[in-house]
Amino acid sequence: MKFQRKRRERVDITLISMIDVLFVLLLFFMVSTTFSRHTEVKIKLPQANGEEADNHPMSVNVVIDEKGVYYLTAGNEGRSRRLPDQNRETLERELTRLSPQDKELPLIISGDAKTPHQSVMTVLDVAGQSGFSHITFATQEPEQPSEPEE
Repeated sequence: MKFQRKRRERVDITLISMIDVLFVLLLFFMVSTTFSRHTEVKIKLPQANGEEADNHPMSVNVVIDEKGVYYLTAGNEGRSRRLPDQNRETLERELTRLSPQDKELPLIISGDAKTPHQSVMTVLDVAGQSGFSHITFATQEPEQPSEPEE
């Protein structure tokens, strides 16, 4: 018995329609994607040449070290006290405790040169929300370059 083989049809893949679909998808993604550039800004911090502030007998001092740890001192206290934890609520509670009624007391923020910016902004925000209106920053005068000897 002789079997006849059916003739196989040749299978063609039409690439043109597939390429059209890919171009449409590419166009869709290009239009719907937002491109953002991340740039770095290099800045040179300003130096502070100014007049010395009035020395108020009572003031609240907030010292921030290079790790962002807060230390508080009221005008009549002798030494800085480290906050038990570095939460925003603790800072607000301690500022309120140091000056319960008199929000006109100057608040002096002393930050290390390597203090995280977020720590300083947190103190500014908490002080503003607590009602302090006289907020200053402690700075040092820049070193004067020594003149060469003749």
